[in-house]
Amino acid sequence: MLNTFPAVAADPGVIRKVLSEAPELMVVSFTFDEGARGKLHHHPHIQSTYVQSGQFVFTVAGKEITVGPGDSFVIPSNAEHGCHCEKAGVLIDTFTPRRDDFL
Repeated sequence: MLNTFPAVAADPGVIRKVLSEAPELMVVSFTFDEGARGKLHHHPHIQSTYVQSGQFVFTVAGKEITVGPGDSFVIPSNAEHGCHCEKAGVLIDTFTPRRDDFL
């Protein structure tokens, strides 16, 4: 089935678009302007993040990592995390189970 989800503003300078979803899994793109932030938050979903483009500094459970194109990592369930975009880019996030709050 083709993706019919609209792009929406997630945070200032951040656009979220659901790419595909099922009850057990969801894939979402986040497009960041340079300087934009993904505010610190947590959720019960396990999250895998792939950096398609750009450069980001992530804070995950109190530790900072700098990531760029081709990097990927997993954020455990309920770990507090957020990021700052140093160079405009796109993140591809996968969540299990699906983030129903994004629908």
